[in-house]
This record gives sequence, structure tokens and C-alpha cells, in this order.
Amino acid sequence: MPIDTGPEGQRRLVSILREAVGRVLEASRLDWRVRRLLEERGLCRSRAVVLALGKGSLQMARGALECLEPEGGVVVKPRGMTGNVEGLEVVEGSHPLPDEWSLRAGRRLLEWAGSAGEGDNVVVLVSGGGSALAEVPMEGLALEDLREVNMLLLKSGASIHEINTVRKHLSRIKGGRLAATAYPARVLGVYASDVPGDRLDMIASGPTVPDPTTYGDALAVLERYGLRDSAPPRVVALLEAGARGEVEETPKPGDRRLSTTENRLAASNMDVLEDLAAWLGGRGFNTLVLTSRLEGESREVGRALASIALEALDRGVPVKPPAALLAGGETTVTVRGGGRGGRNMELALAWSLAMAYWSPEAPAAILAMDTDGIDGRSDAAGAVAWPWLPVALRDAGLDPYQLLADNDSERAFAYAGSLVSTGLTGTNLNSVVVVLLGPPPKPDDGEA
Repeated sequence: MPIDTGPEGQRRLVSILREAVGRVLEASRLDWRVRRLLEERGLCRSRAVVLALGKGSLQMARGALECLEPEGGVVVKPRGMTGNVEGLEVVEGSHPLPDEWSLRAGRRLLEWAGSAGEGDNVVVLVSGGGSALAEVPMEGLALEDLREVNMLLLKSGASIHEINTVRKHLSRIKGGRLAATAYPARVLGVYASDVPGDRLDMIASGPTVPDPTTYGDALAVLERYGLRDSAPPRVVALLEAGARGEVEETPKPGDRRLSTTENRLAASNMDVLEDLAAWLGGRGFNTLVLTSRLEGESREVGRALASIALEALDRGVPVKPPAALLAGGETTVTVRGGGRGGRNMELALAWSLAMAYWSPEAPAAILAMDTDGIDGRSDAAGAVAWPWLPVALRDAGLDPYQLLADNDSERAFAYAGSLVSTGLTGTNLNSVVVVLLGPPPKPDDGEA
């Protein structure tokens, strides 16, 4: 039996959000953004070793090769993503947890970086996901140690900044160590940001960026989330030894080995939000970009966004309808149940529950998706939701509150037919959230 999709105003907004998915994907492309940055740096027709890692590695490498003349290099892409780059070795890695292929990829990156000498150029193209896709553990650690501590951190609700603080101190690639391996060659790190605040040292754990964090900071993260006793003993022992000064720290600001390295941001979540805001403005919506630094527990962020939406509908604050509220970043999920879904789906379901409590017929809808095409434990990128959705789910015998409690948000959206499925997109500029508030603009008011 088809689900009751609710009032006409909600259906029209949902339709516009489905169109917006394509706009998000186009705005998230990395190839032309990388090419533009290299052109601005005057590097076109320069010879360089090209190293690329992350979910956007193929796009970034292709953009770079439209400008550079490669002397070889390697591209590390996610398993299952098809495509090659002429003139460069292409290897696969695993995400979100490293595997044997990730170790092979990490070794190839270090070998290529180490092959460069004084006067050579090395261009390192970095995008989100690189922390797992390419890895070489510190001496004394095994692959299983890294997999286990990563799984614990991903389930704990820790932020990406906290997770990567730990990862940097367990790796021979992260925290500036890849660039240090290439010294004294000239290194240019080109970054596509998937972290709130666009901190380059946190994107794929900053393989070419000086690391301001310490072994002590990494230990503090484990303590904060109650993981010190459950983390692999060899991981804890390494971090403790590092905190005592018995293991060399990651390269810090001012380190001589990074004196020939320069780092630049080529693309960010804000780029996507601004493009999307312009598109929705052309459709007749009053647009407001709230932030590209969205963080926090997904369901709590969803409820907060519902509060903002209700205020706008009731009082025209902070923006008068018809309106589009936009936000981006990376929320987190503390996994307590065994269901499927991800941070975007949890955010959208929590938003719809809050909206349904106050105003199930309100002219509103939300899109929450990840630009890389994968939302947590799901094959979908995210979902579209509306205030009437929880009502329809209950009428169908499903308890949306229980689905949220079980981290089973995918089931709700699969039943509703509102999953956003894109497949692997070849980019990674974090999550995008769009809340549309009606009444929807009429076609002669700007809607195409």
C-alpha cells in the first residue's frame, strides 16, 4: 500500500528537494576546482610526482593532469569505484576501516614520496576518506589494532577532529609524515575538505600538514569516551610511550622537514552551500546559509533545525518563507542499536519527528545527504523527509521513535521511498542539509 505523503505543499517541496540532489552533486565536483587552483599557483605545464588519496582522488587527479605533466605517481581510490587515470598507478583501499589493500596503498604512497629529491615537485591531492584508504601503522602495531580502535571511535560519538587526533599518532603517513618523507622535494598539498571548519590537518588526518596535536591529546580522546580499557593494548601502549617522549612525535609547525611544503584548500562544503543557495534563490526561495560547521549528535541537530524551521514558519525569523535554510558539516551518531542508516538519515528522521509533534501539516521538507554518496551503515547517500512522514509510518504499523532508537532510520525511508541513492560520487565535501519552508513559490514567482 503506498504511503500517505501528506499535504500538497509538502509534496511540492519534496519534489524540489529531489531536484536539488543533482545540483549538490554538480556543485561538489573536484576536477575543475583542482585545475583552477594549480593554474592560480602558476604550476601548469610543470613536471611533478602526483599522489592522490581519498574518496575524491580520481576527480582530483584528473583535474590536476589537465594542468600538470606527471612524472608518475599513485592514486588511491575506494574499493568499488571504477575508473583510472592515464599515466598514474591506481590502487584501491578500504573505507571506513583499513584493510590489507589500504596497507598496500599506504606503502606505495610512501615509496613514491621517498623517490622525490631536491628540486622535484610533489603534488599531493587529499580528500576525505584517505585516513582509512591508505595506511601504514607505526612500528609495533598490526592492522587489527587499527581496525579495532577505529571501530570503537566511530561508534563512540567522537567528532572527526577527535578521531583523527588518534589516527595521526598511529600512522606513518598521517599528521604531516607523508610530506616529511618527501623532504627536501617541494610538496604542494591540495585539499578538498570534508571536515567542519576546513582544518587542513584534519582532512584525511593531514598527511602533508604540520600536526598541532600530541600523543597526550590522543590518549585524552580515549579517556573522554571511556575507551582506554577497551582499546587494543598495543595502541594504548604506543600512545603512552609517545606521551612520555619515547616515540617521535608527528611533525609540528616549524619542523624543518615541512619547510618545503605548502598546503592549499581547493574545495569545501561552503562552496556547495553557496552554489545551492544561488540555485534555490532563483527558484523563488529566500535563502539563508546557517553554517558549514554543523557538528553534534545527529538526532539532536535534527531537533534543533526543526526549532529553527518552526520559528521561521510562525514568525518569519530568521528568514521569511518561502525559505531555504542550508547547513553543512559532519554530525555524529552514537550507535546503540543494530539497524542500518547514517548520520544524515538520523538527522532527517529526528527533524520530521519534531516537526510532526508541533505541526504535522506544516509546509516543510528536509534533504540531508552526504556528498560522497554513502551515509554510514547504508548504501544510500541520505534521505528526504517531511512533517507528515511519522504520521504515515505509524499508520503503516511502524514506530518511528523506535526506529530512531535502534539506529534503523534507513528502514523508515526505504518504506517511504525517499532514500537518496547516488552510488559512489567520486567527491567528498561533507554532508549537506536543506530545509525548505513554504508555501512553495509559484512557477511565475521563480520556480522553473
